[in-house]
Amino acid sequence: MARWSVVGGLYISRRATLIDNEWLNARSAMIALSGARLAVFYGNFVDTPSLGQLRIRNKLSVGVSLVGPNKGEIVFIKQGSVDPVADCKEFDNSLVAQDVIAVDGTGEATFFFPGFVDTHIHASQYPNAGIFGNSTLLNWLETYTFPLEASLEHPEVAQEVYETVVRRTLSNGTTTAAYFATIDAESTKLLARICSLRNQRALIGKVCMDQNSPDYYRETTEMCLQNCRNVLSFLDQELGDPKVLPILTPRFAPSCSRELMLKLSQLSQDQGHLHIQTHLCESNEEISWVRALFPECETYTHVYEQFNLLTKKTVLAHCVHLTDDEAQLIKAAESGVSHCPTSNSSLTSGECKVRWLLDQGIKVGLGTDVSGGFACNILAAARQAHLVSRHLAMREQNLKLRDHWKLSVPEVLFLATMGGAQALDMEEKIGSFEVGKQFDAQLIDLQSPGSNVDVFAWQRPNSQINHTNNRVKLPPGITSEDLIAKWFFNGDDRNIRGVWVAGNPCHST
Repeated sequence: MARWSVVGGLYISRRATLIDNEWLNARSAMIALSGARLAVFYGNFVDTPSLGQLRIRNKLSVGVSLVGPNKGEIVFIKQGSVDPVADCKEFDNSLVAQDVIAVDGTGEATFFFPGFVDTHIHASQYPNAGIFGNSTLLNWLETYTFPLEASLEHPEVAQEVYETVVRRTLSNGTTTAAYFATIDAESTKLLARICSLRNQRALIGKVCMDQNSPDYYRETTEMCLQNCRNVLSFLDQELGDPKVLPILTPRFAPSCSRELMLKLSQLSQDQGHLHIQTHLCESNEEISWVRALFPECETYTHVYEQFNLLTKKTVLAHCVHLTDDEAQLIKAAESGVSHCPTSNSSLTSGECKVRWLLDQGIKVGLGTDVSGGFACNILAAARQAHLVSRHLAMREQNLKLRDHWKLSVPEVLFLATMGGAQALDMEEKIGSFEVGKQFDAQLIDLQSPGSNVDVFAWQRPNSQINHTNNRVKLPPGITSEDLIAKWFFNGDDRNIRGVWVAGNPCHST
């Protein structure tokens, strides 16, 4: 568990053993009883506020409001801090001891990093993670995906699946997820309840399908729209959690009639421009199918444009095989792209040209695309994105352009956080550590028990070991940037000591 030291009466031991709901309930009750108004997080902070920029700030104290209209927001950042509690009193001299919770995140190889943003994940498919057979996209849907999703109309199945996937994503540092549920309204509501209970920021989508789908897993157009409104009403009127938002989810063009797509776009506008998510240009076979189904449209992307589904709040999964014209449509609409490299490789769909998208100013985030992707781990997806960019570079015949295709570690970490926030049109709220943004964070410890990251004593950036005067000449030290790279390539959930959403803990080890 992250080391919590609290000014006032609240203290949570580093050796606490409560887990799962017991731990969550105990933590929530203790924080509520403390009456704390402010949390202050102290230590090293790393984020990527712009593409390619790795910002490392040491000895930072970050104050987060726990009450009032700016609840969960970062209200101050103090660099060069020596006393985080004093920083709180400097920010607000009315604070007394019991008003402050202090979270000590200091350590030799420890840092706070923004929570990951998963811009495309099918919560309902999690039991199939790692199960592909030898499938490509369309036969994989028929063989594995649709039967599983249909089974989640049973509450006990949905409860187990959704509880598991939300806990798993949080344990991997995902603080925001854009979830596909199923066509069933009640199980979609259940997913939203679980995200709210677990304190995960989420966009919840009831899947919309009214054609070219199995008889056992399809709705009429009117029933689909009615169930969408049902879910929207539940999220707004009953759940009422500002961290859990609706996202309209036409699965992909082949499974949606023209009437359904048009009415979904109208519903989005009528409800104040709701978020929208769908799939686009994932495989060549899919593109050919769309061309046959919508001959009046020039391209697959033009289908969504024609039915007004390309908006600033639209996120398009995959986009592997876009034409120049399609990229321009996406750019003009300010829609986002969810790059899902693990899924694209696993289903042999293709390799997304992320650098090409970024060069045109298109917003790009990362998606795990479970269960097309085999793990709901954005750090693992980021590594795959790094490798896919190098495969594209190796095929570049122009040697001067070869390096340009490559994505650097800071660039891919940007896609995993701030890029994902941009793709979801949430960059004003999440993605980096700035005053006014929500405090969604994970505490990384490269020396946690069982860590797969080996950091030698002489490699620590602040090591006091003398590299030149010892009898045995030691290897050279490394920079803080090198340390982040070691985590990027070797880290996993064992390195996550704690996860916070809106300043409240939702996972601890």
